[in-house]
Amino acid sequence: MVGPMYDFLQNPLGAVHLSFEKAMEAPPPLTSAADRPAAFNGKDWGAVDLFNKFLFEEDGLAKVPILEPSSIHLLKPNTLVRFRGMVQDMFGNELYVGTFKDGSTWRTNKFADVASFPMPSTCETQLWERRLVHCIPVPGQNSWTLLESNTNQNYRTIRDDGTTQHGDKRQRDGDFDNMDLNVSNHARESPSYNKKQKEDEYPCQSSHLSEDTMSQVSEPSSVVDDKTSFSCLVKVYDMPESNLKLNDVFEFIGIYTFDPQLAVHKDANDDPMYDLMEDVLDHLPPSKVPRLHCLICRKLGAQDFIPKFPGVESLPSMVRGIRESLLGHLTQVLGNDGLAAQCVLLHLLSKLRARSDWLTVGNLSLNLTSFTRESASIFGDQLIKTIQSLLPFSQALPLTVEYLNTGTLQPRKNNQTGRLVSGALQLAQGTHLTMDETYLQAGELNSNGVENVRLLKHLMDWQKVEYDFEYYKLEMAADIQMLILSEGKSNILPADLVLPFRPTTVTCNVTASAEQLKAWRWYLATLRSLPYSNGPEILETVQDEMVVAMKEDQTVGSTDLNRWLTMAQLVSASFGENSLSLERWQLVKELERLRKERLK
Repeated sequence: MVGPMYDFLQNPLGAVHLSFEKAMEAPPPLTSAADRPAAFNGKDWGAVDLFNKFLFEEDGLAKVPILEPSSIHLLKPNTLVRFRGMVQDMFGNELYVGTFKDGSTWRTNKFADVASFPMPSTCETQLWERRLVHCIPVPGQNSWTLLESNTNQNYRTIRDDGTTQHGDKRQRDGDFDNMDLNVSNHARESPSYNKKQKEDEYPCQSSHLSEDTMSQVSEPSSVVDDKTSFSCLVKVYDMPESNLKLNDVFEFIGIYTFDPQLAVHKDANDDPMYDLMEDVLDHLPPSKVPRLHCLICRKLGAQDFIPKFPGVESLPSMVRGIRESLLGHLTQVLGNDGLAAQCVLLHLLSKLRARSDWLTVGNLSLNLTSFTRESASIFGDQLIKTIQSLLPFSQALPLTVEYLNTGTLQPRKNNQTGRLVSGALQLAQGTHLTMDETYLQAGELNSNGVENVRLLKHLMDWQKVEYDFEYYKLEMAADIQMLILSEGKSNILPADLVLPFRPTTVTCNVTASAEQLKAWRWYLATLRSLPYSNGPEILETVQDEMVVAMKEDQTVGSTDLNRWLTMAQLVSASFGENSLSLERWQLVKELERLRKERLK
């Protein structure tokens, strides 16, 4: 017997409903038919397995359209889409009517905001739970990543979750059609939860935002035709809370709902579910912010934005050639300064690997000095563009007195709206941050400027960003590569590695082929995540030499030792090696010797 033909792309809710009906009809081993909805308790009954098979066994993933600012007006509501973004805010859990009994038949509303079937005013129901997260495009995501159609099949399903229907725009056929199903746990504690709602609209379906609310939304706003403020409200099912964290980058696959001209029904408060309406999300109305009911999601790293590179199995034999070509390119960009190019390469490969109460391990911030405003406009701009072409996420901050005094670097919680308002330092893990101090002139920092300087220094020292929750501060772990361009050694941001910049030539518009860029991107993403460990023999040699260095130079301290070990790991990684050899240690010592000569 042939099973039902599901239209996963255009009618994903149909697959959800049919699979639920089959699950209800199947004889359960331990529960009766009457107890079966409660036994599900919101958990998947096999619907997600159907989508997994379609997407990854039947190659359906490439057919799923991507939700982004340029495509949102082309996508149909209640269809399957993909969305890649950073978790910018988390709203906690939301209760919804997961199942209800229609006569003798149980029906499900999972993965839906409105009932797909007429719902009796008095009927047996089951309340289930889902999580709400607000996602935005990754801050600083470089344009080339959007052009790479990475349909890599190495998916790891972290959780199984569903899809949603926000109802096709249709006329109400009865008093119970198109019924809203939501009630947030925290909404019931809101002072405004039980207030009288407007007679002619649901509070969560407002077709406009007030000017005051728009100012509170700030970055990111929810006006979807503004590419800089595009966002998506993702509804997540069945995922453990520990698997979804603030600032993580995810790809969500699920059912898309969005209606910029959402019809509002004047008989809204006649619905039996009226008392369960929540107004905590008034500032993210479905007429402004698309919804996505997630079926499948996975956490993304930098390597997930890079297409597979041929010959990955022969890693040791191919890395040396890529390394030399990338070093040559960086040397050209940096005016034939080979030492600066080597330091930049190590900096781009650095990654936070461990932290303790007094030390961070693995990150290597870099301060290139001897820049003037003119040289920064040439070499600095070229270096920033090169980094943008190599790394998935990168940002550049202008360190001027005006920017420090007026800029918003710290993310903060707006307790009036319950929203987390982004700051410039709310970044995804692995983001590269370049700061140009050559425009920093004499001037007085106000209290905001002093606080911004402190936040940047704290990030550089501890790889943590302080979030302001009004009544308390909360530190969020970060992994941000930080590069400073300055005239002298930066007093604001003391970096791990300080090197005077010594260009000898000026080569404008240094270019690279598409194949070279592809190889370099793969090289940085792959070797940055290479596991690393050292044998006892080489460690003993390194420790002995460090002891000698401390005896010969009393200024050598623990920070220098930590920097040398980090550089040793990065030099080894740059050759595709996951352990230190004596040859690589000698190269580290030579780099340090040349660097110290310049510092003199």
